Amino acid sequence: MKYHELINTTLDSVTVKRVYGDPYASDGVTIIPAAVVSGGVGGGTGHDQQGREGEGGGLGLNARPAGAYVIRNGDITWRPAYDLNRVVTAVGMIAIIYLVNRPRVARAQAAQRLR
Repeated sequence: MKYHELINTTLDSVTVKRVYGDPYASDGVTIIPAAVVSGGVGGGTGHDQQGREGEGGGLGLNARPAGAYVIRNGDITWRPAYDLNRVVTAVGMIAIIYLVNRPRVARAQAAQRLR
């Protein structure tokens, strides 16, 4: 795929339909799901010592739920989506940082008491 074709494909892929889902209604409540979409594209061209030319590129897209707009009786509210995996990862990282730094803090406190 040529680099400019990759850029055009990327632009066609990132649309409002990727961010907002189709609304659905039930019992007088309308829900519009939303997502966070991010991505990147890269590419380049070049030639080797024999004069042969080439080009290439890559594309990566990521989407995750962000939440939903809830419309009930004319009132619109935002309900965020909670990613339990992200919460568990953050708590785990905090625990690891604490456990790694605990001996250093204890040594520093002991050294300060000796002064």
